[in-house]
Amino acid sequence: MNFYKSIFLLAVLSTLVLSCSDENDTNNEFGRLKVQLTDAPFPHDLVAEANVTVFKIDARYKGTADMEEDSMDSEDMTLEASDDKRFTVLMEDEIQVNLLELTNGVTQTMVDVDVPVGSYDLIRVYVKGINVLLKDGTSYDLKVPSGEQSGIKIFIKPEINVNGGITSDLLLDFDVSKSFVAKGGINNITGFNFKPVIKVSNLSTAGTLKGMITEKIEDENVGVEGVQVAVFIADTLNTTTFSDIDGGYMIMGLDAGSYTVEVEKMDYLMQTVTEVQIDAANQTVLDFEIQIEE
Repeated sequence: MNFYKSIFLLAVLSTLVLSCSDENDTNNEFGRLKVQLTDAPFPHDLVAEANVTVFKIDARYKGTADMEEDSMDSEDMTLEASDDKRFTVLMEDEIQVNLLELTNGVTQTMVDVDVPVGSYDLIRVYVKGINVLLKDGTSYDLKVPSGEQSGIKIFIKPEINVNGGITSDLLLDFDVSKSFVAKGGINNITGFNFKPVIKVSNLSTAGTLKGMITEKIEDENVGVEGVQVAVFIADTLNTTTFSDIDGGYMIMGLDAGSYTVEVEKMDYLMQTVTEVQIDAANQTVLDFEIQIEE
């Protein structure tokens, strides 16, 4: 599989998990908001580090149910300067992360703060210091198109509700495979363009797929690293990840529904499982035992 095809198929995820703790009374005017960061594997045969510095995160406050609704809920709208007053700052510290160190469910807490109860329909993530380091020691500093000045805007549909005493979780998927676009060929990489792509899912309506990928060696199951796990819905590729050194994999933020899962690796027979059910706020375990192709 060539470099470009690998980059296209990978759905490398950096996830921001926002949750309200359930320690507060439901009548409390504040809920707890927690932000964590994670990522799934990037093509490690070429890239050693993919570094991003997050220096601010804020969320647009829509208010509570009894507040007057406004019409500013279109993804295509231009945010007016006066709209900034409706944003709640969640974090203003510089946190540098190597996205490749956060794989298969490993998270780094970014925010843990009290916020007013109510609904939020937009997250803005401000980034700088984008850097890619190849394994041969070559380093590339990338330009940030808008993330440093106006933030990367991620619309939440449906909007997330934060209630005192009830946990609310939001998953932001930072698609590294689409965000870090290589220039040049596999033997002639001349740099990367940074085009941030982040999708969002509400963990109250999303689930997790996880499992082990093994092969039989002398009657013993041994984990297989680097197996591609592709998840499809309605014949459309939803996301892709790779098994880790122990053969484990995890894909977070899948909307509830039925999926087809394919696993494949060079020199092994591909396996496909259909009608894999993902349930809201639950984990689905799907293990594979793969065989060498004769």
